[in-house]
Amino acid sequence: MFYIAWEVEGILRILVDADACPVKEIIIKVAGEMDIPVVMVMDTSHDWQCEGVKVITVDKARDGVDIALINLARKGDVVVTQDYGVAAMALGKGLRALNQNGLIFLPANMDKLLFERHLGQKIRRGGGRTKNQKKRTQTDDERFEKALRHVLGEVLKDQREVASDVDPSL
Repeated sequence: MFYIAWEVEGILRILVDADACPVKEIIIKVAGEMDIPVVMVMDTSHDWQCEGVKVITVDKARDGVDIALINLARKGDVVVTQDYGVAAMALGKGLRALNQNGLIFLPANMDKLLFERHLGQKIRRGGGRTKNQKKRTQTDDERFEKALRHVLGEVLKDQREVASDVDPSL
């Protein structure tokens, strides 16, 4: 389906921090409808395959998936991650990023999110507890799908505008 296109320069791809990603199937469905290649990056503790999806498996080192995903990323890609650090690096490369709950990461919200992550880590290191995530619902999936379609639409629109600036016949 999209396997060859994932490496063609200039083609929008969805890169997924896939280790604990609960929305893989939604990503694949939306990508299939929009003819967008998907690259799932995961570590060796996961054995997951899907026809038409490029799966890249990396060693189980600390931050191994995160580093591999960011190294693969190029201008125009969309990153799906629940890791604020990965999202911050994606934004730093000029990419669009969102999490599994449909939160679209933006420069305007990144400082606050990274600070909250820092506070949570500090509390846990001190022996404290932070709130547990609630069970995923159908509403969460719907919110993610809506946000994914929105971000992909924006990126495709931006790419068309850039192409029309280069070639007005487009």
